[in-house]
Amino acid sequence: MMRKWIGMAAGVALAMGMTGQAMAAQPSDQQVRELFGVMHMSQMFGQMNSQMAGVMGQAVPCVPASYWQGFIDANGSEQLLSRMVPIYQSHFTAADVSGLLTFYRSPLGQKVITQMPLTMAEGMKIGQQWGRERGQAMIKQLQQNGTLDANGRCPASPAATAPKPVAAPAH
Repeated sequence: MMRKWIGMAAGVALAMGMTGQAMAAQPSDQQVRELFGVMHMSQMFGQMNSQMAGVMGQAVPCVPASYWQGFIDANGSEQLLSRMVPIYQSHFTAADVSGLLTFYRSPLGQKVITQMPLTMAEGMKIGQQWGRERGQAMIKQLQQNGTLDANGRCPASPAATAPKPVAAPAH
């Protein structure tokens, strides 16, 4: 009787494990690449390249802009996508990717793709502005408390302002 229960328990555990594996199947390379296509990842890399070319052109003006413009070419884009596939495979199941494909093919999904870079850029500007304002308020409060001096520095400690002993000249 005990063997029968152990056998049944093992059978149930095996069946549950197989069901869990089937439900959490890793997406295929092709499925992830299809998602990348729907998400217009290659075009995003092109936009990133243009932005980077502008930044690098200002940072290193002696290098022609044409050099930076081709930094992420078609080959580079493919290399980057190939490295990203395993990341998506480790974080998303095949069912997840299927759902993402459905979403990103929808009008709302396409709107998210086109509007997200703009909303993120605007959000970064607001975040930077808020950070500056918050930092200034914190410094002002620390100055009012006497923790920082008028220049925003730690006031000198008594030991730091005490005259240092002068060493006697060597004879």
